[in-house]
Amino acid sequence: MPTLDFKGKQFVYAHHLTAPYRTLEIDSKKSLPPKGKSGKPDKPSLDDNLIVHGDNLHALKALLPRYGGKIKCIYIDPPYNTGNEGWCYNDNVNSPMMREWLKANSPVDGEDLERHDKWLCMMWPRLHLLKELLAEDGVIFVSIDDNEQHHLRMMMDEIFGEENFITNFIWTRKKKGSFLSKQIRKMTEFLVCYMKQENKFPFYGENAYSDKWQPIVKRTNSTKELEIPKNLVRTKLTDGSYDKGVRGDSETSIHFLNDFRVSNDIVTTKLRIRGRFVWSQKFLDEEIKHGTKITLSNQFGFNVLRHDQDKKIKAPSTLINQEVGVGTNEDATQEIAKIFNANIGEMFNYNKPYSLVKYLIKMITFNHLDAVVLDSFSGSGTTAHAVLALNNEDGGNRKFILVECEDYANRITAERVRRVIKGIPKAKDEKLKNGLGGSFTYCILGNEIDVENILTGESLPDYETLARYVAYTATGKSPDKIRKQRGKDGFFWEIETQIFYLIYQSNLKFLQSGESALNSERAMRIAKQAESRNKSALVFATHKFIGQNELTKMNIVFCQLPYQIYGTA
Repeated sequence: MPTLDFKGKQFVYAHHLTAPYRTLEIDSKKSLPPKGKSGKPDKPSLDDNLIVHGDNLHALKALLPRYGGKIKCIYIDPPYNTGNEGWCYNDNVNSPMMREWLKANSPVDGEDLERHDKWLCMMWPRLHLLKELLAEDGVIFVSIDDNEQHHLRMMMDEIFGEENFITNFIWTRKKKGSFLSKQIRKMTEFLVCYMKQENKFPFYGENAYSDKWQPIVKRTNSTKELEIPKNLVRTKLTDGSYDKGVRGDSETSIHFLNDFRVSNDIVTTKLRIRGRFVWSQKFLDEEIKHGTKITLSNQFGFNVLRHDQDKKIKAPSTLINQEVGVGTNEDATQEIAKIFNANIGEMFNYNKPYSLVKYLIKMITFNHLDAVVLDSFSGSGTTAHAVLALNNEDGGNRKFILVECEDYANRITAERVRRVIKGIPKAKDEKLKNGLGGSFTYCILGNEIDVENILTGESLPDYETLARYVAYTATGKSPDKIRKQRGKDGFFWEIETQIFYLIYQSNLKFLQSGESALNSERAMRIAKQAESRNKSALVFATHKFIGQNELTKMNIVFCQLPYQIYGTA
């Protein structure tokens, strides 16, 4: 496969691995937590929707222990690198040469012939971390224009695999171009789309909607009766014409009649149409699963199974425009102005309408209503607006995570989310006027989780943060939950083959005392618990009073803190 080479690639090639893990610190004053049973706001939680203020490279790394491999849909709108944006991402890569080059050549400007190299250096480690965060059946969309689209494709082919490229969606960003333009009127932009793993895209494989004819029908022994699936009891018995849209030669115009015959396991009917087509039980079940409404209609003395094509999920087109309900840049500018009751659109020249992001999210999460959606270049908060609007529309419980490095993260990004949640009195849309509902936790990036901070006690992470960190670095998996009732031995998580223990308190006095050690008594309890589950045990602690030979016999691996973070990731 051809690969893309650029200045600085050798320095940033593994930078995502060396970037430090940092804690996420909650800012309660800027958060909007949900209301509890008493009607008072709950305590902000990292399990809620998140808005993270800080460098997105470090923020993505901080999210890994909690969300690694769990993000269903990623949408990002990075700098287009037109030369007029003045963006500056001076990553502290592990090379004095690279640091000096980035420092001397930033911010990017249109006269800089090396600006493409710098853009690729900025994107490379971030795309690697985004891939780690993406679920196995997850999808990433990247908005881009002509300046870097060709470079982006080659870079993502290398990171995600060219076999995982889905398509280049084309979005109509303008209602009409400028008639005074002396050059080509640019009416569209691209949305480069990749999946994490081949054949895991929702519209592929067994989960896909398909128009293919499958001629095997599950039936009873009687040739007089058709076995109707149990899940059809949810549909109504309706009267009505079935011939609208029916074509005899269409594989999707399928009817079951009471009066039929069976020959070689193929059901045919006496209906006078040119073609004779049937649905298999599997296909029928899949249609219902993907939103097709099946009804039993009685007309002309016989029953007909019908499907409502207006309700079914259709495979998306590569063209995204107003015909599918998606707005333009002009709409996006108006949306922000109405939300803030001020003209701040000039701050976001490349802002996207929330209808575009909502369309993309719905495409991927139509049957995953509790999916997690991530935007690490969040700007004005469009992605959160889209998630909240879609949840309000279909009753979903999708979660959003926004990352914004600019100083307007609270003033604009979070404020927009607050307003669409609470309601905008002057909005014409009733739902937006009344508020879309929801909540979020506002975070900043805390200290690095490293040896020096733990040794000195100057910055000790809390138990859950460290537990997630050691679990992720040991397995590459992020725990769904950390056990709250951990007991004296620190059992906090388990997977198919291992149980994890962390003997820890965020207290330097405790860590320096014998209470934090793995001793014989603890080891015997842990070994007994692990044996009862037919698993091995990993124990993280500052020190131990028992030899590794004895621990090996007990099927226990000891991982010393802070010197050894047991890791394969």
